Amino acid sequence: MNKELLTIRNLAVDFNGLPAVDRVNLSVAPGEVLGIVGESGSGKSVTMMALMGLIDAPGKVTADSITFDGRDLLNATGKERRRIVGKDIAMVFQDALTSLNPSYTVGYQIKEVLKLHEGLRGSALRARALELLDQVGIPDAKNRIDNFPHQMSGGMNQRVMIAMAVACNPKLLIADEPTTALDVTIQAQIMELLVKLQKERGMALVLISHDLAVVSEVAQRVAVMYAGEIIE
Repeated sequence: MNKELLTIRNLAVDFNGLPAVDRVNLSVAPGEVLGIVGESGSGKSVTMMALMGLIDAPGKVTADSITFDGRDLLNATGKERRRIVGKDIAMVFQDALTSLNPSYTVGYQIKEVLKLHEGLRGSALRARALELLDQVGIPDAKNRIDNFPHQMSGGMNQRVMIAMAVACNPKLLIADEPTTALDVTIQAQIMELLVKLQKERGMALVLISHDLAVVSEVAQRVAVMYAGEIIE
């Protein structure tokens, strides 16, 4: 039995012939915290976006293999991938305000995730959304659930994004520079929240950052990327 939850072999991504990621090999065990660090443009985010199937044309993704929980992601159909991405694999992006839809309340956006992947409806849907807001530390969740993103702080919006990501109890959570746009105090709180949720739920966590010191505090292993390659 394969003990790895995620295995990536010889991943390459290029845009119009220009390599963004080159021969990347990565593995993540169930419940492991893996840090991926490197400067901007080193290929950290592109690697994870390739895993999620988020590389659009003119981007080109090739690999020897990408397997997740025993399933072949590289050759998965769009329908098969959608069953996995968003449910078993979830991602928190670095700028919550641009990731959330400004036209809908935060509660509506959480409930849409639950409807799509969990099949919840009616009062059970609202109750689960409130539970998630409470779990990620949103105070006065009963009132906040009807707020629009612009009515909440950057830190609160990032908590909403985390609530959406963990709504379906993913086996792997990818956090892409989750504290970049936040002040130092809030950064620490968001990191504490991610680690707390990872431990409580037993999920694997991939933490992408340019800050080695922050990642080293929480990660069991750290991969360093430079110019599209893992150098250590």
